[in-house]
Amino acid sequence: MTGSRVRQTHGSETREVILAAAERLFAEHGVAAVSNRQVSEAAGQANNFAVGYHFGTKNDLVLAIVRRHAPSIERRREEMLEKIKGSDALRDWLACLVLPITEHLASLGSPSWYARFLAQATTDPALWRMMHEETVASASMRETTRAFERLLPILPAEVLEERADMSRHLIVHMCAERERALQAGTATPRATWEDAGAGLVDALVGLWLAPFTKSK
Repeated sequence: MTGSRVRQTHGSETREVILAAAERLFAEHGVAAVSNRQVSEAAGQANNFAVGYHFGTKNDLVLAIVRRHAPSIERRREEMLEKIKGSDALRDWLACLVLPITEHLASLGSPSWYARFLAQATTDPALWRMMHEETVASASMRETTRAFERLLPILPAEVLEERADMSRHLIVHMCAERERALQAGTATPRATWEDAGAGLVDALVGLWLAPFTKSK
């Protein structure tokens, strides 16, 4: 192996160690409360500027964590889309939003940190917008969103926006609570991530098809 390839391999390993450390720290303490120096120390890096060297800003680091998990979620969603092509069932498309995430979380084992990382990061409006733009840009999400929106009942714009926020909070925070409980060894409402995903889809179907009260 040449010197350049050795350095490249070592650099990739260092990046992976930093990403894992950052994901855990952000999940435990929140993004704003954790410095790049703390991430470097947790990753075993003698150089306190390692995070900046490998990733740039903290926002770049957050985005790198999202991209670390994205291929698995994207692949699962693409597989689901192949199975439900042409479906007119709202539930099928809501499942395409939820199940790729819960299946990915199940594949991580326990302890995992990604659901709690998402819950922490999405409390920051700027980070949330950045992560949202990254997520909705994928081909599978664009296809899912188009079909989902086509099948929705007619709702006022403010109700659509409100229910989109509700859906996001429901998915992100229910997954984070389950991940936290699994690590702590406490009881969870559903025995498996598969069952938890089905429960989330049930709830979202009810949320989107629920009647609404007209504003006075």
